[in-house]
Amino acid sequence: MSLEFAIQYGCPLRARHSEELLRRWGRLSSLHTRITTGDTTVPTNDKLKWVEDARNEVELMQAETTICANCPACLPFEIAGEGEAVGCLGRITYPIEAQFEKFLADRVQLVLDTIDVADQPRLLRILVDAESPFDGEASKELRRVTTPEGLRFFELRLPITLSREAARLTTDNLFDLLGGFHSEQMQATSYTRELPASATADYYDFLDLILRNDLTQSELDRLRARSKNYQQYLRLLAAIEQAEALETRVLLD
Repeated sequence: MSLEFAIQYGCPLRARHSEELLRRWGRLSSLHTRITTGDTTVPTNDKLKWVEDARNEVELMQAETTICANCPACLPFEIAGEGEAVGCLGRITYPIEAQFEKFLADRVQLVLDTIDVADQPRLLRILVDAESPFDGEASKELRRVTTPEGLRFFELRLPITLSREAARLTTDNLFDLLGGFHSEQMQATSYTRELPASATADYYDFLDLILRNDLTQSELDRLRARSKNYQQYLRLLAAIEQAEALETRVLLD
């Protein structure tokens, strides 16, 4: 269970295959890698059977995606790229870790408390505005869900409440912001959300500040060691940066 994202880029792979098939390949390659590398938290009987039944498809996928390495939309493998055969895809696995959610809340609060309003990212100013479109309702609904298999979207059952200027906000508002905007191209792409090209610069400025600015090397090492979500959001940041350079959108679902 994951939030999937992709750079929408007109490459030869997309000329031959649908976006929906590339998403399937992304899930298949990620699961296949985790199973074959001995991740004991992943392989249920159903998942093992799914990969076994898809053996021929795995071979086709591996052959077709060899071109990804030379594509300008290909994301760095070293940033949460394990198993991602389609180079412009990534995923943020659920549940969102409590530790990572606390990290995001602390970082947003720190920026609001220590950086002059004029120097804060525009997206942060939109988030704290009383008329902000990011009302937190979508994340609030996800937080209540537990699947029949016992899986959850968030480890924390309640969001973290911010303070002072952001006293009316919780991390539900923040995750709504990170989820992007409703996509009008869902029929063509199968992705329900997107970051349009007009928004990628703002999202890059915000996430770059929150995820990387003024963190010591020891703090970065500790985050990478303890949090899968941190690495996965760094991959999303890389996708946003690539999309901005290519003047295209990031698809999310």
